[in-house]
Formats: sequence, C-alpha cells, structure tokens
Amino acid sequence: MQAGRLRQRITFQSPGLTQDPVTGEEIEGWTTVWDKVPASVEPLSARDLIAAQAGQSEASGRMVIRYRIGVLPTMRILHRGDVYNIQGPPMPDPVSGLEYLTILVSKGLNDG
Repeated sequence: MQAGRLRQRITFQSPGLTQDPVTGEEIEGWTTVWDKVPASVEPLSARDLIAAQAGQSEASGRMVIRYRIGVLPTMRILHRGDVYNIQGPPMPDPVSGLEYLTILVSKGLNDG
C-alpha cells in the first residue's frame, strides 16, 4: 500500500458514555478513539456492489487504512461530515496480514 493513496482523513468513534456539558450528566454517546487517520475512501464499483448484495451485505464503500489493532464492527467512521457504519470485521491484506486493513462500510445515520 503506497502512502500516497491514503489521502483522506477519517475519525473512528466508539459507543460509550459521555458527559453532558450543560448538566454534567453521563449520557450514551460516541467517543472519538482515533482522529485524522490516513485512509483511502472508495465507493464500491457496480460489480463490487452486486457481489456484496449477493452476500446480504449493506456495504456501499470501502476504506483502507494502515494496519491497526482494535478496529471493531461496533465502531463508526466519520468522513467529511458523513457517518459510516462498519460492516463486519476489517479484512487484513492477503500477503502479510499486517500492512493494511480494508473496511467495508455503509453510509447512514448512526447517532447511538
């Protein structure tokens, strides 16, 4: 994976408790885990989309990042003001499994 392909920046968020700034009460929300992660953000091609739908997947795009431990399907990704849900576990690269991760995502509202 060439570093030049990872031009966009994405943010990973995890569900959890946050503090209401007005009342101080703990409420359910999203906490930023990693910010400004270099990534390649690509919509699925028509061919990929048909193959994904055959597997009953809702995936509408893929994001590729450098290998990172701790990426979970319960997280969500923010990119340019849009919210993306992670569809299943991230897939490691086929050669070493430690160079990059491919994450299938679906675009949609996920406000917790």
